[in-house]
Amino acid sequence: MRVALVSDIHGNLPALQAVAAAIEAAGADLVLNLGDIAAGPLWPRETVAWLAERGWPTIAGNHERQALAAAPSRDPADGDDAWTAAELGAAERAWLAALPATLSAADGAIEAFHGVPGRDVIGLLETVTAGYRAGGDPGVRAATAGEIDARLAGLRASVLVCGHTHWPRVVRLADGTLAVNPGSVGRPAYAHDRPHHHVVETGSPHTRWALLQRTDEGWTAQLQQTAYDWDGAARRAAAQGFADWAHELATGRTRPGVFS
Repeated sequence: MRVALVSDIHGNLPALQAVAAAIEAAGADLVLNLGDIAAGPLWPRETVAWLAERGWPTIAGNHERQALAAAPSRDPADGDDAWTAAELGAAERAWLAALPATLSAADGAIEAFHGVPGRDVIGLLETVTAGYRAGGDPGVRAATAGEIDARLAGLRASVLVCGHTHWPRVVRLADGTLAVNPGSVGRPAYAHDRPHHHVVETGSPHTRWALLQRTDEGWTAQLQQTAYDWDGAARRAAAQGFADWAHELATGRTRPGVFS
């Protein structure tokens, strides 16, 4: 059995369509979508409509919750969620509002959640620190085994899949559990100031996803990257007044001086 993982699409429809073509070519039996679907200055409404037609098993991320609660605004100063709220129609809102926070797949072998079980704004496999320094410490590091175990709060399955941090990572836990974050389909880098300043950068503008495979020996995971028209996505972000997004989409890195 092959299971494709996508996460953190952030309204980047061309990236999603490129990944969907790659998933089809890989012969996946199932696609799981791990949340943060629409938020951002790209194609949020179109992305939701495209996904609603596909019927992939999908969970909500923190940005679904935030965009549905945000006051609609197309002013970039009001942020990604407000811009998304202004773009979504009634049908897209209803589809997003109905998404569950977790799901099980492959007869319970896979457990999916966006951040950590019960909280959608904490990463499972990464830890934000207070050490950010421009050009040096990014303010985020790989989580320790103890941190991961504490965040799981006893949840176990053959495979645990998550998103949120945009950092592609595969970790084999001490008990053999496979934990996978496929990275972000739609935003290869970002900067955030909570709980401390930190940046995540994949270093290239490629879209990211992952492919799980179940064999007689158990589950394995392969991280994937796929090319698409990232320059077109960057132009779209720039046209909406989101310069940081435009730089991130074109380069896979955050804009120099992003916190200045």
